[in-house]
Amino acid sequence: MKVLILTEGGRGIGFGHVTRMYAIYQAFEEVGVKPHMVVKGDTSVSSVLGDANREIFDWINDPSGVKEKFDEVDILLIDSYLAPKEVYEYLSKMAKVPAYYDDFGRIEYPCGVVINGNIHAELINYPKPSCKGYLLGTEYLPMRKEFRDVEDREINEEVSNVLITFGGEDSRNMTPLVLGVLAEHFKDYKKFVVIGKGFKEDTIKEIKALSDSKTELVFHPNAGKMKELMLKTDIAISAAGQTLYELARVGVPTIGVIVAENQELQAEVFKYVGFLKSLLSWEDADLESLLLEGVLRLESYELRKRTSEIGRRIVDGMGSKRVIHKLISLVE
Repeated sequence: MKVLILTEGGRGIGFGHVTRMYAIYQAFEEVGVKPHMVVKGDTSVSSVLGDANREIFDWINDPSGVKEKFDEVDILLIDSYLAPKEVYEYLSKMAKVPAYYDDFGRIEYPCGVVINGNIHAELINYPKPSCKGYLLGTEYLPMRKEFRDVEDREINEEVSNVLITFGGEDSRNMTPLVLGVLAEHFKDYKKFVVIGKGFKEDTIKEIKALSDSKTELVFHPNAGKMKELMLKTDIAISAAGQTLYELARVGVPTIGVIVAENQELQAEVFKYVGFLKSLLSWEDADLESLLLEGVLRLESYELRKRTSEIGRRIVDGMGSKRVIHKLISLVE
C-alpha cells in the first residue's frame, strides 16, 4: 500500500503539523505500511521526525513535482495552513483515498475524508456533500505513540516543579517572560524549560540569563523525553496549541497561553470543559500578573487533581490508530 503524507514545518512555520503527521506515520508503520513524508520547510524538522522516510520539498509551489515523482498512491494525507484549494484539488486526483487534516474549516476541501481531531471539531459547520466523509473529535486526534500508554500520575500535595513549553520556536518570545515571573515569585520551584529547534539565539541567551540553580534547560526533547517531563512535573505553562492535548493525555494541570489566532477556539473549549482553569493571551496587557494568579490558583491540590482527571478523560491517545484503520478500510 502506498501512502503519501504532505505537510509543512520548521523555522517560521512551527512544528505542530509535522508532529501530528508523524503520529499518523508511526501508526501506519505499526501495521506494516511505510509512508513517504514530504515537508515544506527546513531541516529543523529532523528533531521531530527522527528516522522517518521523508524529504524536504516545496510541494505547495510545485505540486506537479510531487505528482511526477509519486504518480498514484492509495492514500494521500495533506495537513497544511498554507496550501490553496487549487493545490488540494490538483493533488487529490492522484489518490484512491485523499484525506485532509483540518483545524477550523480553512477551505472547502475536495472530495475525500476531512479529519479534525480537535476538541472543538464538532462546533465547525462543515459542508456535507455526499462525496465527503468526516472524522471529527478527539477520538481521531493524532498522538505520537509514546503518549498512547500513559501510567496514572500521582498528584502531589504541594507544587514543587513546573514545566514551561511554547512549541518548537516560541514565535512570541513567551518563554523568557514566564521564566522571569517564576524566578521572581516562585524561587523554590524547580523549572523545566523546553527549548525547541526553532528558538532564536537571542531568546536562548535571554533564557540562560534568567536561569537560576533550580532551572533545567531541555533542548529539543523527543516525544519520550516530553512525556517523561510531563509525568514528573506538577503544573505546566504552555502555548495553547497541539501540546495541550499531550498535557491533557498525561493529566498535567496546565495554564494555557494563546499565542496564535487559530488556537483561540480550542483553548476556549478546553477551558469550558474544565481542563484549563487559567487561559491567557500573549496580548494581555497584564499578562505577568495574570500568570502569577494562575500559578497561585493551581497550588490547590483539589483543583490540580480535578483538572488532571478531566484531561485524562478528554484524550485517550488512540486517535492515530483509528484514523489509519478508517483510511485503510476505505482503500480495501
